[in-house]
Amino acid sequence: MRRLKKLLPKKFRSENVEIPVVRLHGAIMSGGNQFSRNLNLASVATLLDKAFSDKKAPAVAFSINSPGGSPVQSRMIYSRIRQLAEEKDKKVLMFVEDVAASGGYMIACAGDEIYVDPSSIVGSIGVISGGFGFPELLKKIGVERRVYTAGKNKSTLDPFQPEKKADIERLKKLQLEIHDVFIDMVKTSRGDKLVDTVDLFTGEFWTGIEGKELGLVDDIGDLRSVLKDKFGEKTEMNLISAKRGIFGGRPTPGISGLTSMNGEMIAAGLSQGFATTVEERALWAQYGL
Repeated sequence: MRRLKKLLPKKFRSENVEIPVVRLHGAIMSGGNQFSRNLNLASVATLLDKAFSDKKAPAVAFSINSPGGSPVQSRMIYSRIRQLAEEKDKKVLMFVEDVAASGGYMIACAGDEIYVDPSSIVGSIGVISGGFGFPELLKKIGVERRVYTAGKNKSTLDPFQPEKKADIERLKKLQLEIHDVFIDMVKTSRGDKLVDTVDLFTGEFWTGIEGKELGLVDDIGDLRSVLKDKFGEKTEMNLISAKRGIFGGRPTPGISGLTSMNGEMIAAGLSQGFATTVEERALWAQYGL
């Protein structure tokens, strides 16, 4: 229908405002394949370019639902959105669904305004690293761990060896540096909207209602209602989407269906997809979702 409108003479076209809408849903992780839908700069760059290319649109809206993940990918997506907003002179409106926490909230801070549902989860402004340790298991099953390195710090936090105090201190130092970057981004984005009576940077998270009181978000509201209120009742939403591949992922150049994929490729993809699913499930579970 949208293409047909463009074919009509200008005097017959509707002058309704049309707002591009981009969905940023999922855990934020680098990489990805036919079997996963990770949220990262590579997976959204084309969508962002397309959304901001609409010359008539006064704004670009984002529907965000993410428990976070990679701090690097989060910051890269944030930066790309802000760069395009300034280049194209567009206002950016963020709409949180279930959750915008950790890296998800970092991306939400790219918005000029952030809207939430009363029950949305926002915040978690912190840095976390997780893992497992199996040194005692190796002893029980009679396996000896052998690691050889060039460089004394090449092997750190090996899950099959006892923790070393120096390794933990090194990790904490990295976490604090990343945390400082995150805090600076939030303060730059939210400015004097943030309350100064509560420490917002402990990693705690809040509901949408509390988030508004703390200045982490601007208001309660859903995408359709807010856009119509801002730009008129006849405002139309144009969902910007990418073509999907055979398994729901983005198409890979040179691959057209199962006939071009051997059994080894499929098995590898399934294995990697399972590991990614487990990691993503753990991220969502932090917020009871």
